[in-house]
Amino acid sequence: MDRSSSTDWNFPPGLPHSLQFYAFKPWVKLGEPIRLFEYLHRTYGSIAYYRFLGTPIIFLNEPDYIREVLVTQAASFVKERTVRRMKILLGEGLITSDDPIHIRQRRIVAPAFHRQRIAAYAEEIVSSAARHAAQWQPGGVIDISAAMMSLSLEIVARTLFATEVTEDIRRINDEVNTIMDLYNFLVAFPRMESVLHLPIPGVMKFRRSKARLDQVVNRLIAEHKREGVDKGDLLSMLISSRDEQADASGHHTGMSDEQVRDEVLTIFLAGYETTANALAWTWYLLSQNPEAEAKLHAEVDHVLGTGDHSRLPTLADYPSLRYTEQVFAESMRLYPPAWAMGRMSNQPVTLGHYRIPPGAHFFMSQYIVSRTSEFYPNPLRFDPDRFTPEAKAARPRFTYFPFGAGSRQCIGESFAWMEGVLAIATIAQRWRMTYLGSTPPVPQAKITLRPRDPVKMRLSLR
Repeated sequence: MDRSSSTDWNFPPGLPHSLQFYAFKPWVKLGEPIRLFEYLHRTYGSIAYYRFLGTPIIFLNEPDYIREVLVTQAASFVKERTVRRMKILLGEGLITSDDPIHIRQRRIVAPAFHRQRIAAYAEEIVSSAARHAAQWQPGGVIDISAAMMSLSLEIVARTLFATEVTEDIRRINDEVNTIMDLYNFLVAFPRMESVLHLPIPGVMKFRRSKARLDQVVNRLIAEHKREGVDKGDLLSMLISSRDEQADASGHHTGMSDEQVRDEVLTIFLAGYETTANALAWTWYLLSQNPEAEAKLHAEVDHVLGTGDHSRLPTLADYPSLRYTEQVFAESMRLYPPAWAMGRMSNQPVTLGHYRIPPGAHFFMSQYIVSRTSEFYPNPLRFDPDRFTPEAKAARPRFTYFPFGAGSRQCIGESFAWMEGVLAIATIAQRWRMTYLGSTPPVPQAKITLRPRDPVKMRLSLR
């Protein structure tokens, strides 16, 4: 960090001491950063400052400031430490890489997510959702979180690898889950990158899981390349894509096997667990809000028919499932799978009348901003009508950004919306659910916002 002119810096209001000083406060707990963010917003408002191990950290909950960091002054920022730490798993994938690598990778990967390409996956999404729903029994009890993980895993297997949930796919899932359970340890451990070779128990566990994960993914990539056939899946597209910009020798190069591996794992993580969690929270919220559930069922019946005249949804139905999309959007407002994001300044940054040095970390929480009463009156109330076109237009842009924003906005956003809406419609056509817990599920903020415990639902045929 540049300290040469520290008197020039003008930090926002915030904690007078380093965060370690507050270790025994109820709003500071390892693995529960949302507690800290809630306290900072409650105490200091739209922008707050604190320090951790000498690093200045700025927490933002103001749409204009968020726009400055993610869009207007994006060139002044790079990924912050917790995201860079995930390079030990994801390498230089789209989530973790910085420019110029990120720009090139995004250009090469983009064709895999063109609208025409992902439209072909609609049938896979619906058939997977219908098959899972057909296996449930009236009166049965399921853990909806586990059920949506199983569904999402099947969808990612079929769309990313053009395969069913084979032993390979289960192995990828198991190893990724093992590493995700180690997430807080991996992020908090000082200089993790330099100790990966040491016999530290948590490090050794990570190293073993990563080795098994790489073995499976690299073999799948090699098999796809050896077959030399575009199976219509995302992996085939990643292998065949070329940079639209020629290199110095005039060639339009593609990705190395290592780069393909990084993007495969990035897409697997970003496209599997996030959607599964968003769907699990959606079914919980519908079970607690019968009026919204009834409106959803009415729309699904109107679009897809009832009784002997009913049919499964298709891509052509997607534009007609407006309320279903609003339900999904409102669910991600209350429980955004990507619950926070961060940047690090690489040069001095001015936000309003605050001037902040390079090396500072900036955090924005989708979870906090989308539960702020200034932007969402009665914010804890589940109300899908917050996402009518008129309601969305009346709010500042950066009060809702579940997929990020700017040049780093999630490249798979349109796929995620399509998957969520079609899966909800397919399942809601046949089932309604009753939550069996006595208290609301507790969200757990890891890489994604997942329910901490099983979310038990009783199934009823409609």
